[in-house]
Amino acid sequence: MKSLFLIIMALLAGSFSALNAHAEVVSELVEYKQGDRVLEGYLAYDNAISGKRPGILIVPEWKGVGPYVKRRAEQLARLGYIAFAADIYGKGVRPQTSDEAAKIATIYKNNRKLMRARAAGLDLLKNHKLTDTKQIAAIGYCFGGTTVLELARSGADIRGVVSFHGGLDTPTPEDAKQIKAKVLALHGGDDPFVTAEHVAAFQDEMRKGGVDWQMVSYGGAVHSFTVPEAGDDPSKGAAYNEQADKRSWEAAKTFFAEIFR
Repeated sequence: MKSLFLIIMALLAGSFSALNAHAEVVSELVEYKQGDRVLEGYLAYDNAISGKRPGILIVPEWKGVGPYVKRRAEQLARLGYIAFAADIYGKGVRPQTSDEAAKIATIYKNNRKLMRARAAGLDLLKNHKLTDTKQIAAIGYCFGGTTVLELARSGADIRGVVSFHGGLDTPTPEDAKQIKAKVLALHGGDDPFVTAEHVAAFQDEMRKGGVDWQMVSYGGAVHSFTVPEAGDDPSKGAAYNEQADKRSWEAAKTFFAEIFR
């Protein structure tokens, strides 16, 4: 009897191992268009999960679709979501320096209509066969945080948006009345680029718009606090903060559990 039990357990262990061997995050570059502009985003999902699952659009920081945002997409895929990192700039437009990134990002910061339109990756995500179209959120980092907030202000039909150390200002605060999504802003408490005035204006905007919103400020954190590539010198205004990174990721996961419940 003992021998039979051991054989059964061995067979079960082998079955579980086989299942795990086939489970993996599938990722691919996906070409799509916004108007006449060709864009190239990054899609990730876990092929061990069958059927539809919530979708999360990710808008990257100002250097565009690169290693950092791809890692985030894969993290979300491992949590059971289908994630798509949207390309705002266009295929092949990948700034290599901060100066280049600032120049390109400014084009969109000065043209919020274009910024909203370039979040067209939302349509691609919604139309994917694995996406539960009733359960979609958007998250963004730095420049991407600004973009997903603008997407929400456009009245996009999504469950929620999360801004990680994003710019909070907008030229059209009255558009907050169009927001359908719940909003979570995760902010570096010592971010010199998003000032106390920006924070106060954003909170006032959310209140006047009747938005279901939350804001968390992380003490000691500056801009880009989730980005290891930002370095470790907060005196420069942008730096990685491991504690704030972990706390903000947990806050986002809790938010997803709520909006996708």
